[in-house]
Amino acid sequence: MSSVNKVIAIGRVGKKPEVRFTQGGQAVANFSIACNEKYKGKDGQDKETTTWIRVSCWGKLAELCGQYLDVGRMAYIEGKLQNRDYEKDGVKRTSTEVIAREVVFLSSPKDRPQAGGSTFDDDFGAPPAPFPSDDMPF
Repeated sequence: MSSVNKVIAIGRVGKKPEVRFTQGGQAVANFSIACNEKYKGKDGQDKETTTWIRVSCWGKLAELCGQYLDVGRMAYIEGKLQNRDYEKDGVKRTSTEVIAREVVFLSSPKDRPQAGGSTFDDDFGAPPAPFPSDDMPF
């Protein structure tokens, strides 16, 4: 029996997709989504955690994500996990990301959070803090 590498995540876009093109002309987009989880802690208090997921997509899907996704929009991502090794300051590191095969835009641009402290009305709560990207090569 073979194994399956499949990931499904729903979250809010944390950074506008960055679209680049390979030397062969193929589009690639990189962005991140935030998946929030609310729960009751052992002390009975409401808690919330945020998991950041790096996403890459290719081809026409990359171009569409670059055109239509923006910070705060909800997106359904389906794809596979992939590790990438790189070196920074002489230290070997590994980054895990989702290579998206499918991206579904779940909210329209008008549903994005507005400046001035608006909050989200769904189960995902307010947008999380920006993803710390100074540690990554992209």
